[in-house]
Amino acid sequence: MFHRPASRRRCATAAVALGLLCTLSTSAWAGAHDTGPIAAPLTAPGARVTAVTSAPGSTTALSGYTIQSTAKVTDSAAAVSSPGYPARGWYPAGSRSTVLAALLANGKYADPFYSTNQQKIPKADFTVPWWYRSDFTVADTSERSYLDFSGVISAADVYVNGHRVAKTADVAGSYTHHELDITSLVRAGTNTVAFRVQPNTPNKKLTMGWIDWLQPPPDENMGIVRDVLVRRGGPVALRDAHVVTKLAVPSLASADLTVKAQARNETGAAVTATVSGTVGSTSFTKTVPLAAHQTKTVTFAPADSPGLRLKSPKVWWPAGMGGQPMYGLDLTASVAGTPSDTTHESFGIREVKAPLNADGARQYSINGRRLLIKGGGWSPDEFLRWDRTYVEDRLKYALDLGLNTIRLEGHIEPDEFFDLADQYGILTLPGWECCDKWEGQVNGNETGERWTAADYPVAKASMAAEAARLRDHPSVISFLIGSDFAPDATIERNYLAALKAADWPTPVVAAASDSSSPVSGSSGMKMTGPYDWVPPNYWYAKREGGATGFNSETSAGPDIPTLDTLRRMMSPAELDTLWKNPGVKQYHRSPSSTFATLKLYDAALTGRYGAPTGLTDYVRKAQLAQYENVRAQYEAYGRNATDSSKPSTGVVYWMFNSGWTSLHWQLMDRYLDQGGAYFGAKKANEPLHIQYSYDNRSVVVVNNRHASASGLKARVTLFNTDGSQRYDTTATGVSLGGDGARRTALTVPSSVSGLSTTYLARLILTDAQGKEVSRNVYWLSTRADTLDWADTEWWYTPTTSYANLKGLNSMARVPVSASASTSVGPDGMSMTKVTVRNTGTGKTPSLLTDAHLVDAKGKPVLPVQWSDNQVSLWPGESTTLTATYRTADLHGSTARVRVSGWNTAEKTVPAP
Repeated sequence: MFHRPASRRRCATAAVALGLLCTLSTSAWAGAHDTGPIAAPLTAPGARVTAVTSAPGSTTALSGYTIQSTAKVTDSAAAVSSPGYPARGWYPAGSRSTVLAALLANGKYADPFYSTNQQKIPKADFTVPWWYRSDFTVADTSERSYLDFSGVISAADVYVNGHRVAKTADVAGSYTHHELDITSLVRAGTNTVAFRVQPNTPNKKLTMGWIDWLQPPPDENMGIVRDVLVRRGGPVALRDAHVVTKLAVPSLASADLTVKAQARNETGAAVTATVSGTVGSTSFTKTVPLAAHQTKTVTFAPADSPGLRLKSPKVWWPAGMGGQPMYGLDLTASVAGTPSDTTHESFGIREVKAPLNADGARQYSINGRRLLIKGGGWSPDEFLRWDRTYVEDRLKYALDLGLNTIRLEGHIEPDEFFDLADQYGILTLPGWECCDKWEGQVNGNETGERWTAADYPVAKASMAAEAARLRDHPSVISFLIGSDFAPDATIERNYLAALKAADWPTPVVAAASDSSSPVSGSSGMKMTGPYDWVPPNYWYAKREGGATGFNSETSAGPDIPTLDTLRRMMSPAELDTLWKNPGVKQYHRSPSSTFATLKLYDAALTGRYGAPTGLTDYVRKAQLAQYENVRAQYEAYGRNATDSSKPSTGVVYWMFNSGWTSLHWQLMDRYLDQGGAYFGAKKANEPLHIQYSYDNRSVVVVNNRHASASGLKARVTLFNTDGSQRYDTTATGVSLGGDGARRTALTVPSSVSGLSTTYLARLILTDAQGKEVSRNVYWLSTRADTLDWADTEWWYTPTTSYANLKGLNSMARVPVSASASTSVGPDGMSMTKVTVRNTGTGKTPSLLTDAHLVDAKGKPVLPVQWSDNQVSLWPGESTTLTATYRTADLHGSTARVRVSGWNTAEKTVPAP
């Protein structure tokens, strides 16, 4: 995230050489815990004793911990880390848990997502180390045992059965991956592992921080946030298994696979190992002699294993472009016919290219087909609580919105996240974060401290570990080695060496900003904002954050949630302040002084729509404003993607979601409720889309499907706010190609007789059979928003005069009828259909009519996916909207649908 003016699963071999006790893990993360989309504390699982299997190649995740502050533990480390230690008064914690996440799960503090409760949590409790303690049992000791982990924030001493096996200097950095050979310490029966976890200071350590996204947690996320695994194996270990793919492009007729792994002799005597493997129906084997304690890279390639040259391979595509098939690699190392170790890797076959175009912008292509990156910036839960279902729900929302990419600036999620991205066809752009220690060496006057000699190997090991963990995921299309700033020559060479050692298969990007690094060169990206309010016409200018090039993070800032969510996250007094006092610091916005208030946003809301008359009116106007602005952002980038000069190549909405209850930077809120921002994005990114251009009044058809379209009819009609028609024209025979092609169907005149200052534009696209395939309604003004480009700041461009949309306030109230019904499927899903109709007898449309699925108490049922929503209907028009959701989320209630709109009275109807 650009905050100031820019003066502004495995561990690779490279990391092992750094002496950080770092090697790879072959296990997927084991299950979810803690909280999902609700913010209230849940009961944490107790620290159960973990039964470790003895099978060679097995990995078993510790099932949980008991934790306690070192300020309250007077016993020695040897005692704490020995079996039988009582740990009385300690808190149970899940298998992946920060300190504060565990305390919240145990009910120690009130819901930190409500009001200012989080401020009441004492930070002093987290300025000392905390103990994490867990017991595991081993039935026999004939196999070797290893402790395998990453995700320690920020560092730790590690003990097993009373003995220290690693120091904090060794286990430093939240991304470094470690494998400790604990064979000599493990006994049959109960064993104990203990971590003395150090406090986290993101400005001083290469860990994770929250920048200006939200109010940072009091513990700064200290803890263990990835699984700690106990691995078993024989005399020869297999590590670093992966597959390098080379796809024939553009034919896609064949693919060459190269399988690599390291075979490591763990004994003091020479051995001969047999390494064998399979990919699908193809098998291969090699005999590998190993001297005492020797490690060799074992390679299988089409030259020696012809079955690894695949004919007609199953190619992985992003969603909407094709399927998402995955392959599996299985390897076994045997000694004297006895299995010693096994490993499994999933991988996909695809090719990613991202050269710089003639304008210097990065242009991505997948399997030879160019695509516009349409993405959002990802935030994990503020307390780093992993919940697979909650993550999956958000990724499904991304698909529902027509997005194809998620950017992770730091906070790189565990393996399951990327497994889900692979499954759903969602591209990912992981990279290091800005504005703390990660860019401390190059960040000018920002807060991250300069690096010391000890930081360089930690950074390189972090890169090696993440590269090895992510390289086989086809959803990962780049790694951004810088964010606001590109690394210097030394840091970049270290990163690139680690990536090369890991056989990193996709483009490496120097920074998310318009920066260059000594080796990689230009980033091909821009980070010109904005991050606060700008009008919709801003996005059409080919300058600053407008629709040209690749904008790695940008939005019009605040995204006010629905009234339902606001009442869940703020006190009545805070809600009163929200709409009455724009200059007041909002705790649920940002800790940054730049983004502390809603002053810019509220001034625009009042200037364009009129002063709010109450909380409900404020939220109503906010949803309208957010719909038009988010829609314009994505539409501008979609329209300009095929321009011959300065085309748009990528846009990342800042942000896709928030890690807590927020008033800004989110397309949906913490509870997965959807408002104007969500449905504006969904409208802009629909597969076949008709849209209006704020800059030149053109009516454009954009085809996001692969197949071409022909025989289309585009119609635009202009209305005064009383519903009287003032202009109507149609273009027939509209044809265009696929993959983001666009065609200008017609242009609205600059002056239309009798048009009111505030007016409506209805755009309708029909296919060759006369079926409506896209409808888009705009509220516009004959007086456009005026931007002061000369006084642009890094976070926004000032608006000197606002478009006059106040005429919307005089729209007549119109009746909308609704009827709904629900069907329950056998898969645990339900579907509610609601038909809404404008039953008015006059001319006035119902503007932005919203349907909300609620239970018998009026509480929103979430998550939910609507076929369409926030629709505008003229008298006599009707549409049927479909909501799909988990039946269990009704909690036994009967579904109901609450219908409301800009000029429509709220009503709730049953949906039996």
